[in-house]
Amino acid sequence: MFGYRINTNENGVPYLRTTGVTVGTEAVDFSLGFRPIDAIGDITINIANAIPDGTAGTLPIRFTLNGSTRALTNFGGAAVTAADIVGTGIIKVFHNFYTGTLQLVSPLAP
Repeated sequence: MFGYRINTNENGVPYLRTTGVTVGTEAVDFSLGFRPIDAIGDITINIANAIPDGTAGTLPIRFTLNGSTRALTNFGGAAVTAADIVGTGIIKVFHNFYTGTLQLVSPLAP
């Protein structure tokens, strides 16, 4: 029992910065570019591009990383929307490439 070691975040938690934001009729998309990350784990995201003023607050938020676009969800699967992401800042998310999960872990500022 004492001889086993479990490594967590052995490679560190990836820190990614948005490279752009696009507002469409169905969603607000943030670009993260192409980065080598593990298929499952935490990601720290610096939202460096604010959603433009006048964007409908009901639009869901999506992130594109390595050519794959995923909707950002809250606990329980409800969509994180443009009204939830105001300005710029840092969020922490959990992602699972295999299931398509991209879930907000950190609370958003009020």
